[in-house]
Amino acid sequence: MTAPTGHADTILRDGKIWRGQGLGFAESLAISDGRVMATGTVAEIDALQGPETKVIALEGRLATPGLNDAHMHLLPYGTAMAEVDLRPSAAPTLAALLEALKTRAADTPKGDWVVGRGYDHFAFDEKRHPLIHELDSVCPEHPVYIVRTDGHLAVANSLAMQAAGINKNTPSPEGGLIEKQNGILTGLVAETGREPIMAALPRKSVEELVGSIERGGHDLLSYGITSCMEAAIGIRDGWTEMEAYRRAHAEGRLPLRVYGVLMGDKTRSILDQANKNDLVTGRGDEMFRIGPVKIFTDGSAGGRTAAMKEPYLGNDPDDKGLLCIPDQDELNAMVLDAHRKGYQMAIHAIGDAAIEEVLNAYEAALKDTPDPDRRHRIEHCGWLSGDQMQRMKDMHVLPVPQPSFLYWFGDLYLTVLDEARVVASHPMRRWIEAGLHPSASTDCPVTEIAPMPVIYNMVTRKTRQGTLLGPDQVLTMEEALHAYTWASAYAAHEEKIKGQLVPGQLGDVAVFDRDLFEINPEDILKTRCDLAVLGGSVVFQRD
Repeated sequence: MTAPTGHADTILRDGKIWRGQGLGFAESLAISDGRVMATGTVAEIDALQGPETKVIALEGRLATPGLNDAHMHLLPYGTAMAEVDLRPSAAPTLAALLEALKTRAADTPKGDWVVGRGYDHFAFDEKRHPLIHELDSVCPEHPVYIVRTDGHLAVANSLAMQAAGINKNTPSPEGGLIEKQNGILTGLVAETGREPIMAALPRKSVEELVGSIERGGHDLLSYGITSCMEAAIGIRDGWTEMEAYRRAHAEGRLPLRVYGVLMGDKTRSILDQANKNDLVTGRGDEMFRIGPVKIFTDGSAGGRTAAMKEPYLGNDPDDKGLLCIPDQDELNAMVLDAHRKGYQMAIHAIGDAAIEEVLNAYEAALKDTPDPDRRHRIEHCGWLSGDQMQRMKDMHVLPVPQPSFLYWFGDLYLTVLDEARVVASHPMRRWIEAGLHPSASTDCPVTEIAPMPVIYNMVTRKTRQGTLLGPDQVLTMEEALHAYTWASAYAAHEEKIKGQLVPGQLGDVAVFDRDLFEINPEDILKTRCDLAVLGGSVVFQRD
């Protein structure tokens, strides 16, 4: 260790400190002015202690760089924490879902909206979505809008449909669905079919949105997540969401570091306003930095709306999901415009048909304006086929997958897609071998924010029910943590300032109650974060 000068502000001592992939472990860590000052033995780091130094006893526990969720929705997560919780853990049956909505309606003024999030119809005995008349029966005096766990499908009641101007004669829009059976609305809407209802929802104030950011951010810290990518600023409340982030940052109310994605979609975009304000990828500081531009090209595999080249299981050869922007030239133009303005792209594409469309658009943009280190991204990128891996490698297009999808939804995928396609999906090992640095994330609130199911799946490739999917893609624990730290930073062009515990990088640390490198893989799911440190300051400590 090169001897540093001066005293440390914070010392973490007497533990097992993983510094990063290939860097080994240290016993102690010193942080000064928000950055790592030194790592080394207890004796070496104790020499940096001064009269004002805060000393944290690790007592043999494992410390790692703070985790970085590379794709989640912080603001919607914080908002959802105040909405009706319809996740299977809270509403495991259709009857329980209806009762939860009825209970919330009883405490809600007549005419106000009842909004819920997180149901999974495959968890119900009925294996179907709630129906419009069922929502009407429990909430006859309130507009109701409930969102499936994947965030791509939702169900509304009659009052919500009326507020959105939707009736039995309303056609499904391009790239979306307003479902009808025998000419009657079922209540189900998907992709762009949701947008009229979302537009009818009450707009939240900047202060309300700041509250959501704070609420969600503090929860992330309790898991050792000190950085995240907010995956869609402007998706629901437009520019107000950017105003909320800027206020939270200016007022010191941003609990963790955020890389903020700008909605630049066909029907939901803040890109022009951001560009006029010089909010281009990379602008900002270590707490809040402007990230890439988001476009949706398909939906979700579990909802059968991810755009696939081959049909889903069943007897319908045309059941291949939905392309949100079916015109390749139109997508090319959207990507080229943002690319020329200097933006990184982060396009949502899950199925191989959508991935093909995105790769075509990236190739056209990079041919027009070459930039070998732009690091355009494909968010989710679950199902590749043909030469798509090689094309990603040639352009250095980064995959941003969610191993949590395989953990939480892997068994569901086996009911909608043939086993060979499911086993080959989310190929973490192949991405690593291609030099594409796959990161790790949850897409929360699509899945739980908890990082341990993500890490568990990366090192076992097992689902929540224990089904093994593609053991050839298993990672080592070091590779899994690397994905959750350095690789997530790399996807945001921030690997020089975070993702490792080495001198000069940010002093962001997560401390866990178990040694992830030594425990049985099944015990990963029991592991908890005991302590989170942000820039040398303790921001979470478990009682």
